[in-house]
Amino acid sequence: QVQLVESGGGLVQAGGSLRLSCAASGSIFSINAMGWFRQAPGAQREFVASVTTGGSTIHADSVKGRFTISRDNAKNTVYLQMNSLKPEDTFVYICYAAVAGKVSLSWGQGTQVTVSS
Repeated sequence: QVQLVESGGGLVQAGGSLRLSCAASGSIFSINAMGWFRQAPGAQREFVASVTTGGSTIHADSVKGRFTISRDNAKNTVYLQMNSLKPEDTFVYICYAAVAGKVSLSWGQGTQVTVSS
């Protein structure tokens, strides 16, 4: 099993920056990729970004040029640097891990990001 713990959310003004962290523990050797989704109350989760163990990244069009995902394999931690934040970036940000041999993703508990105008 993989456990994920996020941190770094909070309240920020539009145009500001935040960095989210997601630390993995447990069966970390089985993790193929990690990343972030975000979700508003009552809505479906929306993909934000992902990074593989090899360092390949994907970012959603809505965050390209503003958000950057990175990974520190030595610390088993993935980061999401969020710059030029907009009020429409206000969501719960949820970390996930894709584990070898498992169809379903492992999820963290989520961290709230609120961007004020």
